[in-house]
Amino acid sequence: MSNTGAFQFELKDNGIGYIKMDVPGEAQNTLKAEFVGEISALLDEIEANKDVKGLIIFSGKDDSFVAGADITMLSNTQTAQEAADLSKAGQDIFNRLEDLKTPVVAAINGACLGGGLELAMACHQRVCTDSSKTKLGLPEVQLGVLPGSGGTQRMPRLVGLATSLDLMLTGKQLNARRAKKAGLVHEVVPVSNLMLAAEKRVLKMAKAGRWAKSSDKPTVEWGKAFSSSGAQKMALESNSFGRKVLFDQARKKLLAKTHGNYPAPERIIECIEMGIEHGFKKGLEVEARYFGDLAVSAEAQQLMNIFFAVTDMKKDTGVDSDVEIREFNRVGVLGGGLMGAGIAYVTADNAGKQVRVKDISEEGVNSALGYSWKLIKKKMKRKQYDAIQAMKVQSRVTGSTDYTGFKNADVVIEAVFEDLDLKHKMVKEVEENCSEKTIFATNTSSIPIHKIAEASSRPEQVIGLHYFSPVEKMPLLEIIKTDKTSDEVIASSVEFGKKQGKTVIVVNDGAGFYVNRILAPYMNEAGQLVAAGVPFDRIDKALVDAGFPVGPMTLLDEVGIDVATKVSPILEEAFGSRMQPPAMFSRLKDDDRKGRKNGRGFYRYDGKKGEKPVDESIYKLLDITPNNMMSEHEIVDRCLLMMVNEAVRCLEDDIIRSPRDGDIGSIFGIGFPPFLGGPFRYIDKRGAKEIVEQLRLYAEKHGDRFEPAPLLVEYAEQEKTFY
Repeated sequence: MSNTGAFQFELKDNGIGYIKMDVPGEAQNTLKAEFVGEISALLDEIEANKDVKGLIIFSGKDDSFVAGADITMLSNTQTAQEAADLSKAGQDIFNRLEDLKTPVVAAINGACLGGGLELAMACHQRVCTDSSKTKLGLPEVQLGVLPGSGGTQRMPRLVGLATSLDLMLTGKQLNARRAKKAGLVHEVVPVSNLMLAAEKRVLKMAKAGRWAKSSDKPTVEWGKAFSSSGAQKMALESNSFGRKVLFDQARKKLLAKTHGNYPAPERIIECIEMGIEHGFKKGLEVEARYFGDLAVSAEAQQLMNIFFAVTDMKKDTGVDSDVEIREFNRVGVLGGGLMGAGIAYVTADNAGKQVRVKDISEEGVNSALGYSWKLIKKKMKRKQYDAIQAMKVQSRVTGSTDYTGFKNADVVIEAVFEDLDLKHKMVKEVEENCSEKTIFATNTSSIPIHKIAEASSRPEQVIGLHYFSPVEKMPLLEIIKTDKTSDEVIASSVEFGKKQGKTVIVVNDGAGFYVNRILAPYMNEAGQLVAAGVPFDRIDKALVDAGFPVGPMTLLDEVGIDVATKVSPILEEAFGSRMQPPAMFSRLKDDDRKGRKNGRGFYRYDGKKGEKPVDESIYKLLDITPNNMMSEHEIVDRCLLMMVNEAVRCLEDDIIRSPRDGDIGSIFGIGFPPFLGGPFRYIDKRGAKEIVEQLRLYAEKHGDRFEPAPLLVEYAEQEKTFY
């Protein structure tokens, strides 16, 4: 056996060499630049040993193959050439592995992502386990870069253009079954059979004396031409005209989604196209060059900042003290509506906990149970669950119209109407029907938590768990603590949120908390622009082009104009005229315009599915002539700076604990453009001084609501940065 640090090599009596990757002191394997020398020396040894019939590469970590490249290494690159050299080194090593005179099989269990999958694709065959932790994918696009060690070239040759474009442009991950169906792996086996299956494949290839390489020119699989999907694939991928159509469609769909704000997806398409049309070697050259350019781009730097922040938050308990964390094994949910049903689902599925839903009607209970089953069935359709697994998850969700089953609940989460008296009633009922240790959590989006806690005899056990809709899709959980909430309750709630699959921020109590507080002035400013005659579809388009997932008027329609107008008075009462909403919002409410839910909002919802024409009648209702063709730049700047300025006030008021939490909360809760890094990263990049000057100019023209936050002024005067 030879040991070169992260890699150990052992040759067994059957002639198979085993390369075990086990990075010392780390929970997961990641690829680092210093490994190039280690792997190169190992390959020298293998090539010189005539007794080696074949190789198996596997991981020494439980439930993890290789999680990808070391992101710290990547973020520390100073120049495009330095990053391109990293890419070239990875390409060379994997090419050398693929060109060995002996067959190589990757034995995969657990995460096989990024550089880990590029390593596996350089092997001649791949076997993976059916473990739920086995995931394969190339998520580099989510960091603003592209697969730089041959991934853009090998994947299309293995799974075809359409599938590889889908995987690389989205960064999505496949479980074992879907990876097998896509052609990414050759065999799926139980964990206990992994090495045996890999050995059989190595010996079979060695005996035959031949094996395919993923760098080989794609072959036409005529046998699949008789299925409709196979025929379509052949028509598009087997000739240059069809491929041009495919690439053009990909670019069109991409632009509609990214609005040109993210360069990495476009470069991925170019790399794939270059390799398919001009050969593997040329494709690798372009891949390395583009990887270098992207790694040092502003967009990639911000996306990597987000990655590090989220990684850091996984270790954060939400409190500064050392407390014992309580496990929430039995969870109660009050209310079977969309929020309650969503909370129940992520608790049962992601966290694997028992959930009891209470609603005032059996219809409400059944609706919540049906909601979970609908989402579970989608997972079955995507081969993520078989029937037995699906039923097991669904069995964790039960319900009733009374408090039966709530006695020993560890936590009860209320998701009832935004009415303080009703929430007080819930607090008292929970304390009457549950144990003394039961934590009361409220999902309110607007009512201060301390006001809800006034009805509790145990205010130290009252906390806010603010989920965002739809719960199963939105990644953020905003946890709100009062000055009486115990550290144990906070830390236990943070751990629970992580198990639900959420990124968690802990904030102090206050009107609007953090996310809704910074959203309100942004939405109000959009309303001011409408009142000034700017067409609201123009406002929406400007902010979507700037990187927001939806425009503010569309968001109002989706959330519900009636819901938004309930939050506004609370914020105006707390913060005065700067949070005063435009008068038009109350006029819309009086006209019974609730948005999508009743088909009456800024847009019409009575046309074809997917169509959403402007409701022109709204201008007459508001007595507005929509002829103000304000520039998109000014639209974006005014709305964005209102949000950014309020974020600084939240830090100033001790609502958020750090700029990091403020940035993550805005990106994951509102959809602040990730490539801008969040409000505080945005300030640092643009400069506090320039932002203060711009806010003061707007204040002179449009009013005191633009007055810069004192802390922002301080940072401008002292030329300080938040990071």
